[in-house]
Amino acid sequence: MNFTEKRSMEKHHDILHEFPEFKEKITALKTSDAHFRKLFDEYHELDHAVHRAETNTEPTTDVHLNELRLKRVQLKDQIYNMLKS
Repeated sequence: MNFTEKRSMEKHHDILHEFPEFKEKITALKTSDAHFRKLFDEYHELDHAVHRAETNTEPTTDVHLNELRLKRVQLKDQIYNMLKS
């Protein structure tokens, strides 16, 4: 893995940066929709856990890291579906 690939892995993938076109809707849903807020918070926690594992701040196994990434992608898909509806 080269330096650029490593740096890109270490980047946070927070929802506001992933979906900047939905910034206003994200803000509104966080305050008006408890289910959206729960998904948003879970995604945020998973994103930080992935980041800590990728930067070796909190070492883990490759299997566990991949599980975290998969959960993050699944939550991101759910959030995106709510944003586009």
